[in-house]
Amino acid sequence: MSHQPVHLAVYNTLADWEPGHATAHLARAGYPIRTVGPTRDPVTSIGGLRIQPDLVLDDVRPEDSSLLILPGADLWDTSDDLAPFARKAREFLDAGVPVAAICGGTAGLAREGLLDDRDHTSAVSFYLAATGYKGGDRYVDADAVTDGNLVTAGPTEPVAFAREIFRLLGVYEGEVLDAWYRLFHDSDAEAYAVLQEAAE
Repeated sequence: MSHQPVHLAVYNTLADWEPGHATAHLARAGYPIRTVGPTRDPVTSIGGLRIQPDLVLDDVRPEDSSLLILPGADLWDTSDDLAPFARKAREFLDAGVPVAAICGGTAGLAREGLLDDRDHTSAVSFYLAATGYKGGDRYVDADAVTDGNLVTAGPTEPVAFAREIFRLLGVYEGEVLDAWYRLFHDSDAEAYAVLQEAAE
């Protein structure tokens, strides 16, 4: 089954561990993964991975996408360089296309005003409070939160982040989604049998 691509934002200081579970399993489920940079110039992640973006941010349109993923990066908190990615997230959400942000990506959304009226989470509440946003009363102390077409999570929850993305896109559901989470989050060997049976 073919799907519209998933667009993964990539930029210097990208927290490369955060989107990995999501992108790997989305690709296996038939979602092409397309990396999106500020320009076509290569970027370097926190882990030293050099990534050549497939697309430039300005060329990405919500109608051509299944999802926009905004991983964390030091740049979210040290400059305004990544603000265009938060503005692109607004464009996606306004068009009814999902956005998933983790770690620093949530701070970018907070600065853009996208968390003022949506339930959300992040690393800790005071991290987002430092942005000056108005959505503190919508902060949820949870591993990951979905509100409509928006998924948020903190930096220590890449598996829960992926779980919410899979639920939102219908990649895994019910006991299969639960088994996937238990396998990759809890190393629950019994969950593997459930996934194997579902794959047959």
